[in-house]
Amino acid sequence: MNSQPELLTSQDGGCLELTLNRPDRLNALTVELIADLTQAFRQAKEDPKVRSVLLTGAGRGFCAGQDLGKRDPDGEDWPPDLQASIASNYAPLITTIRDLPKPVVCAVNGVAAGAGANLALACDIVIAADTAKFIQSFSKVGLVPDAGGTWVLPRLIGQARARAICLTAEPVSAETAAGWGMIWKVARSELLMQQARQVAASLANGPTLALGLTKSALDEASTNSLAEHFSLEAEAQGRAGKSADYEEGVRAFLEKRAPIFKGA
Repeated sequence: MNSQPELLTSQDGGCLELTLNRPDRLNALTVELIADLTQAFRQAKEDPKVRSVLLTGAGRGFCAGQDLGKRDPDGEDWPPDLQASIASNYAPLITTIRDLPKPVVCAVNGVAAGAGANLALACDIVIAADTAKFIQSFSKVGLVPDAGGTWVLPRLIGQARARAICLTAEPVSAETAAGWGMIWKVARSELLMQQARQVAASLANGPTLALGLTKSALDEASTNSLAEHFSLEAEAQGRAGKSADYEEGVRAFLEKRAPIFKGA
């Protein structure tokens, strides 16, 4: 039996690195792993020393989605209550990531399928290895895309592409995903973690309050009217303008040096 924890955590400066650690199962998600991941993001929110989060997977895959290994159609517990599972497990996890007032980078090091794909897409910045693939595999087992997939995909890539990949479960290469705007960019496999860590470290050294307010403003943009959004921007800018980081940013600009942000 594997004695390693299913979620590995480490911190370098202000960046918290989370690694899904079930490589023998392509990091498929269990109730326990989802709970650990949700708790890690909740702790990241409360810990002022954490100013960015980097999420990745161990081994040759990012995440194969829900672990079906223990699902037995002939067992006494069939059918499972998937509505309750989403409410208790996936909804809290994805909501916690989206609501985290700190940037989240995802390094997709291999296949991201089902809920694993949508876990990656819940993050703010997604960098994928050139060998990675994104698969909305739900229809292959008679299910509906969950973990926020039907919410985020139309917003990222439009209805036509979202419908096609959800209905057909056709894999989307990392290059295609970047071209569609599903993810930010592609990195050579051997350089993925180096590039992802550089981005996460840069964000960890950034103006954390302003970055969190930016995340919130972008999330609200699709449902606000222009007038409503001007009000939101004004309120957010009012908060940012009173921060120590704004003062530091202006001083650094005037003094022609790089700013040293403290995250407040």
